[in-house]
Amino acid sequence: MAMANGALALVLMMVSLHVEISFGAVYKVGDSAGWTTIGNVDYKQWAASKTFELGDIITFEYNSRFHNVMRVSHSEYRSCIASSPLNTFSTGNDSYTVTTRGHHYFMCGVPGHCQSGQKVDINVPRYPSSLGLSPSSPSPFSSPPSATTNTTAPAPSSSNARASKIKFYDFGVALFVAMAFLRVFLSSLA
Repeated sequence: MAMANGALALVLMMVSLHVEISFGAVYKVGDSAGWTTIGNVDYKQWAASKTFELGDIITFEYNSRFHNVMRVSHSEYRSCIASSPLNTFSTGNDSYTVTTRGHHYFMCGVPGHCQSGQKVDINVPRYPSSLGLSPSSPSPFSSPPSATTNTTAPAPSSSNARASKIKFYDFGVALFVAMAFLRVFLSSLA
């Protein structure tokens, strides 16, 4: 029995060192301008000024009589031709929850709008920047890609979307948890 408790504690300790918990920030594409062709919004610059992470919610607010949102492949994004979009949104208040790392491409499917710049590349780095990992080092947080969900979400309550994000990458916390489990494990051996 003591051995089983010790083994369980060891497994829990190992799992705790590989946990990534994230409550996503909410980003409104184009900030106050929204998703539009009016005002020459630079969506490339807008996206470059953000640090997107898993769990983030990307909202598109627009006039649905004049625009839509299509999630597309890289080649469709580059060519501005959405022959088979991955998703199409048309409510005027659409949200996309980021559940996988990498690039997420969006464009307006109204003729001429993508060509005039109404497209955005939401890039979630493959390696969490807070861990200091490079593409040559494997991530301890790797997980298989999961399905993407789309929901309607409210606009951010402040311009600092990162304030609503909580990340537990802190190895000090992980070390504390590991030490607690180790104590349980060692006391079960005695």
